[in-house]
Amino acid sequence: MSSSNPAIDAQRLSLVLNELRLPAIKLVWPEFAARADKEGWPAARLLAALAEHEIAERDRRRIERHLGEARLPPGKTLDSFAFDAVPMISRAQVKALCAGDGWLEKGANVILFGPPGGGKSHLAAAIGLALIENGWRVLFTRTSDLVQKLQIARRELALEAALAKLDKYHLLILDDLAYVTKDQAETSVLFELISARYERRSTLITANQPFGEWNRVFPDPAMTLAAVDRLVHHATIFEMNVESYRRRSALQRQSKAGRPPTFAAIKSVEDVSRRDNQPEN
Repeated sequence: MSSSNPAIDAQRLSLVLNELRLPAIKLVWPEFAARADKEGWPAARLLAALAEHEIAERDRRRIERHLGEARLPPGKTLDSFAFDAVPMISRAQVKALCAGDGWLEKGANVILFGPPGGGKSHLAAAIGLALIENGWRVLFTRTSDLVQKLQIARRELALEAALAKLDKYHLLILDDLAYVTKDQAETSVLFELISARYERRSTLITANQPFGEWNRVFPDPAMTLAAVDRLVHHATIFEMNVESYRRRSALQRQSKAGRPPTFAAIKSVEDVSRRDNQPEN
């Protein structure tokens, strides 16, 4: 009986792991095997440990890919969201949404209403991040940016393909709906996007105006009604009617207790107030 050559066996194993597309096992098997020899692991324990490591690495790589494609604004997490400043938002309800089970599979929606600076974009991005960590695919985009891309696709007779490409995302986050220009061509592709995802894929929308003001976005009343109907049919709605977080922060930084704010502080808050009337980042 011929004796085994460890070096040749290792080369063969490396080739086999390449063929099976098991890069994580290929990287760590010598370390795991040495530990198994030292501690007297049974073969089943060694195989299970290697398989579990491969699965964990695949999950990690998948999350990294999905984070890269999601285009989430950095630093927006649930831990950094000031729930105490938005008492009408239930932390427990938000965390339940972050699991994704039960609503993403049904194509249900989430709508966040509130004035500029109230934390809508932060909360939307934080929900998106948590969903990615739980294995879902998410895309975060300013509504106006996506609408422009869809308009270009329509001009190139590729709108259907562009909408189909968005289907790979379980959740599409449309930030700042109200800042879409009231233009028939733009609102038409936005309506087609909403219709294409209806009861199939989920959409999260942040908006400064309540539904009654959406005639500023959709110039056709019938289109407004149809868009709202599709969005709210299966939706969780949060109304974040709080004072601007940016305005509060400016006041806290610039003024001190027991002293009236300086002219510079007042000027700073006025500047923040003007910024609040611009699209959120």
